[in-house]
Amino acid sequence: MHTYQDLYYYRHIFKFLNVVHHMQLIINGKPRNFDDAPFSVAHLVTQLSLEGKRLAIECNGEIVPRSQFSETQLADGDKLEIVGAVGGG
Repeated sequence: MHTYQDLYYYRHIFKFLNVVHHMQLIINGKPRNFDDAPFSVAHLVTQLSLEGKRLAIECNGEIVPRSQFSETQLADGDKLEIVGAVGGG
């Protein structure tokens, strides 16, 4: 079992070695690469500057309820469709 001190040490070693976790997502049919992987749907919404907007997000053919954005983790190769509500008249 690792101590917090060990984890702190390993974190700095990885930073020093420039180890970065890469992830590619397919968003609305287009590949997008991210360096700070893995992360949640909520983090993706923030990364795409979509917070506060009315959205529907589908991940690999399944609708992700807004209440599950924080808990739903994304993985390399996931296919997402993001649709925003448009108002008007």
